[in-house]
Amino acid sequence: MTLEELARRVGGEVVGDGSVVLSGVSGIREAQAGHLTFLSNPKYERYLSTTNASAIVVDSECRAVAAESGKPLLVTDNAHYAFAKAMALFGPAGERLAKGVHPTAVVSESARIGADVSLGPHVVIMDGARIGDRVVLHAGVYVGPRVTIGRDTVVHSHVTIESESEIGDRVVIHAGTVVGSDGFGFAWDGEAHAKVPQIGNVVIEDDVEIGSNVAIDRATVGTTRIGRGTKIDNLVHIGHNVTIGENSMIVAQVGISGSTEVGKGVVLGGQAGVVGHIEIGDGAMVGAQAGVTRSVPAGERVSGYPARRHSLSKRLHACLMRLPLLFRRVKELERRIARLEKGE
Repeated sequence: MTLEELARRVGGEVVGDGSVVLSGVSGIREAQAGHLTFLSNPKYERYLSTTNASAIVVDSECRAVAAESGKPLLVTDNAHYAFAKAMALFGPAGERLAKGVHPTAVVSESARIGADVSLGPHVVIMDGARIGDRVVLHAGVYVGPRVTIGRDTVVHSHVTIESESEIGDRVVIHAGTVVGSDGFGFAWDGEAHAKVPQIGNVVIEDDVEIGSNVAIDRATVGTTRIGRGTKIDNLVHIGHNVTIGENSMIVAQVGISGSTEVGKGVVLGGQAGVVGHIEIGDGAMVGAQAGVTRSVPAGERVSGYPARRHSLSKRLHACLMRLPLLFRRVKELERRIARLEKGE
């Protein structure tokens, strides 16, 4: 499509030749003729003079610098978001399943299947499950008893959704994830660890995306809940009775212990660990590899182990990096004191 056509689809103002024809999208360094690229980070401005892209999506504040390249521009308030929408238009469609039920799928007679669903090879749907319209279940998906899956949800290969779980509309679950496995609950009886039955469920609200090989445990009683619009990266573990508010971001290898409440719009950086039975307030941000041992107020930024206010954590880290110098100074002072005491 032309740049002008693209502007009508994704929004923004065309600066320069709007009739240039675009056939794909690429990063600013890899782009070739016919490609659309984007610029929102000033560190990439140096590539403006060398990129082969035919047009550039730019933030308003980058407009003047980008104009010096002489290339047609699509100026928006959020270049990253506009480029993402362009990628959806130009990018590959990905793996698609034909509508209908594959001959090797096993579907219980008591399951309710919506219209225009796509059930891939070796899908298993157990008793009492309810599958919404236009749901796509890729190869090897297991849907347990009395599971509900909302409309337009896509579940990738070898995902396991255990009994009683509730999945909302337009949810995406990537390969290998397990939703609704038993929470880690045991009681010491004086001689051994006795298993505490896990009789709750998991609720995944609308527009959630869950990465590959994520484990979301069912509640002991009640519900483990993932709020609407939340995005979860690969290799995350969410313990029993955890609640996560709307539009939060959980980055790879995060672990959240049982009964913790995570607010709305929270960001948990990669490999962060969160103890159980605490609260992380709305809009809080937790740095990568942080160890959160107590509740975090709304809007707070924390990092380090144990997690502290980010500004304090940075100062403590700076002091720690100076310890070798401090150690050498103390040893030198000790030697000088020893010589003074000897009258040298």
